[in-house]
Amino acid sequence: MSNDGPHAAERRRNGTDRRQRTLHGLFAGSQRSSRRQGPRRRDDRALAAVDRHHPQWLAVALVILLLSCADAFLTLTLVQHGATEMNPVMAPLVRGSGRAFAFWKLLCTACGVIVLTILVRIRAFGVFPAGALLYVAAAGYAALVGYELWLLDRLGSIG
Repeated sequence: MSNDGPHAAERRRNGTDRRQRTLHGLFAGSQRSSRRQGPRRRDDRALAAVDRHHPQWLAVALVILLLSCADAFLTLTLVQHGATEMNPVMAPLVRGSGRAFAFWKLLCTACGVIVLTILVRIRAFGVFPAGALLYVAAAGYAALVGYELWLLDRLGSIG
């Protein structure tokens, strides 16, 4: 350890404090491959253990959000044709223009996706990676959108 005196740290600093340049830090951090993409230690499961997630999680998150938008649109379309919203929490929001329904549905979905993306490497219930829940959600939304499209097709052939 070098003993350069009490003001050595001040002399080494040049320019502004890097923590004050938020946008620069975000851009520079996204460009460097040296960012932490996994835990430092094998047993490290803290939320701050990862600085940068694999791009596949962004893709899965976007798929879920797009399917959620499609589900909201198809649900409102089906309700206009006489269908009933089966989710008791969302049923009151479907009435009227449906804007409140779409807003709350997308807000809840986005919050869930963000939380699962942050926790992607944590073991859910101590059994499987939480990232698997993102795949389950994507598959569930795909099945739901497929079912709603089938219902709309049936409505077209009945009417």
